[in-house]
Amino acid sequence: MASAEIPVVLTIAGFDPSSGAGMTADLKTMAAFGCFGVAAITAVTIQNTQGISRVEVLPVELLRDTLHALAEDAEISAIKVGMLGSAAAATRVARFLESQEGKPIVLDPILKSTSGAELLDREGVSVLRDELLPLATVITPNMAEAEALVGTAVRDLAGMRAAARELQRFGAFNVVVTGGHLPENIDVLALEGGEILEFPGAKVESNCTHGTGCAFSTAIACGLALKKDLQKAVEEAKEFVRRAIETGYPTGKGTGPLNHLFRLG
Repeated sequence: MASAEIPVVLTIAGFDPSSGAGMTADLKTMAAFGCFGVAAITAVTIQNTQGISRVEVLPVELLRDTLHALAEDAEISAIKVGMLGSAAAATRVARFLESQEGKPIVLDPILKSTSGAELLDREGVSVLRDELLPLATVITPNMAEAEALVGTAVRDLAGMRAAARELQRFGAFNVVVTGGHLPENIDVLALEGGEILEFPGAKVESNCTHGTGCAFSTAIACGLALKKDLQKAVEEAKEFVRRAIETGYPTGKGTGPLNHLFRLG
């Protein structure tokens, strides 16, 4: 791919020093898809494969200025929004996204870490649901995140389908509810036009699953930046995550990271 054809993809996310999730994982995923990644950091975490011990949300002015500097310098082809950390950051990101009309936006509504750490305050969840959700091309909650956003139980395929429809009633255009914790490993895509698609997948037995949601949502953003339709972008993102889990790094004493760069051999 010639350099002039490489799309620029922006990630707005937190920093994971163990490089399994967050901004560092997003940038690796973008490189794997042949995109050039740029990043605006919302928060810094102290974490490793065993969990998060501390979160420091960065000043919202720093986030604002970073977004402005990136947007005025490069033509951004797609945007992925991950961890926000605070209501102030969520509001600032919403104002930025309003200025990026027509660009694909993938919203990964990160509310808690797998280890249980709160990654967005209650007011921030309201901003995400009321202001960010209607700005996104597609949102990618897992079952627990979908349950928290709609306020009803999401425990099976029927619940996933119902939650996707409810999120669309909240203002979302397209919704992917991921079911990686189900035995069937089915993801559900509710399209703006009314169709609901299911994406089954083989279950991979591995301890290298840290950051699967980040990789999945970023891979979709890359697919959209590369002008693929949403269904194809979701299919390729699911396959990418499967392969990245299969070849993951068994590092650390907890849940290991994916191998985002498995295509490099």
